[in-house]
Amino acid sequence: MKITIKDIARIAGVSTATVSKILNKKDQNISETTRNRVLEIIKKYGYVPNRVASSLVTKRTNTLGLIIPDIVNPFFPELARGAEDKANERGYNLILCNSDNNVQKEEIYVDMLKEKMVDGIIFTASSRRTDKFKKLTSFQVPVITVDREIEGLKTHGIITVNNVKGAYDAVKYLLNRGYKKILHLTGPMTSKPTRDRYEGYCRALIDEGFEIEDRLVCEGDYSSDWGYEGILRALKRNIKFDSVFCGNDLIAIGAIKALKVKGFDIPREVGVIGFDDIYMAKMIDPDLTTIKQPNYEMGYKAAELLIDMIEKKEIKINKYVLDTRLVIRKSTK
Repeated sequence: MKITIKDIARIAGVSTATVSKILNKKDQNISETTRNRVLEIIKKYGYVPNRVASSLVTKRTNTLGLIIPDIVNPFFPELARGAEDKANERGYNLILCNSDNNVQKEEIYVDMLKEKMVDGIIFTASSRRTDKFKKLTSFQVPVITVDREIEGLKTHGIITVNNVKGAYDAVKYLLNRGYKKILHLTGPMTSKPTRDRYEGYCRALIDEGFEIEDRLVCEGDYSSDWGYEGILRALKRNIKFDSVFCGNDLIAIGAIKALKVKGFDIPREVGVIGFDDIYMAKMIDPDLTTIKQPNYEMGYKAAELLIDMIEKKEIKINKYVLDTRLVIRKSTK
C-alpha cells in the first residue's frame, strides 16, 4: 500500500505539518533528532512526494524552464550545467528545451512550459529573433535572459558579458602582435552579441589608428560550416587579410580548417582568434587563442537570481555583466 504523509507523521510521532516542512526544506526550527527520524522513515518506506498535489497548495512546482538555441554548440551545455547545478542546490528541477535557433520552436516551448506550470524561465534567444517575443512578456512568472538581450523585451533579470570589451581585447591583441588586416567573420547581425562584438572590433581598429574596411566584415551564423565557407568566400573575392577575428569558437574552428586546406601557415601567415573558449578550442591544431566567456557561471547566476525572485527574496541587482578574459594559445603569433 502506498504510504502517505499522514502515515509518516503517525510512525514518527509528529504532525503532518512537521513532515511537510522537512520535505520542503523549511525545517530550520525543527530539531536535528526529529528531522533525522522523519527522513529515515521516508527512506525506509521509499516515500516520493506528490509534487502536483503539493503545488496546488504552495502555488509552486519547484521547476524551472531553460530554453537554449543550440545544444550542439558546446557553449550552451556548460551554461545549462551551471543552471542545473544551482537549481538542484536550491531544491528545484530543470526542464531543458533546445530551440534549434528556430523562433517558432521557442514559442512552442514557452506554451509547453506554461502547461507544466514552471515557476520561472531562463531564456537564451535564437540569434535570428528580431521581435519582442510577446509570449514571454505576458508570462506571469519571472524570466531571466542569458547571453543575448532582446531589445524591447522587459524581463526580470539579465545575465550577459561585456561583448564589446571582449572583442576589443581580441582585436587589439591581434594588432599588437603585428597583424594589420583583420577579417571579421561574424554571426547574424540580428543578434545583439554579434553587433556588440562588431562594435568592439571597430573601436579597437580606430583606437590603434586603422581604418574600418567594410569588405573585411562578413556576416554569417555561429557555425563551423560558416567559418569554413567565410574563408573560402574571402579568398575567392581576393580579400587580403593576415588574421581572422571570429564571432565564436565554432566559426574559428571552421576557419582554421579552411586555411589549412588552402595551405596557409597558422599563425605565421594568418592568425586566428575566437570567442567563447569552448572545450574544443584547446583540442584543435593549432590550439585556439580566444576570448573566454564564463558560461557555467552565467547559467549558475541566472538560476540563482531566478530562484531568489520566485522565493520573493530582496533583489538589489537584476542585471549582471560578467567579465571576459583573453586566453592565448598557438593560433596567433
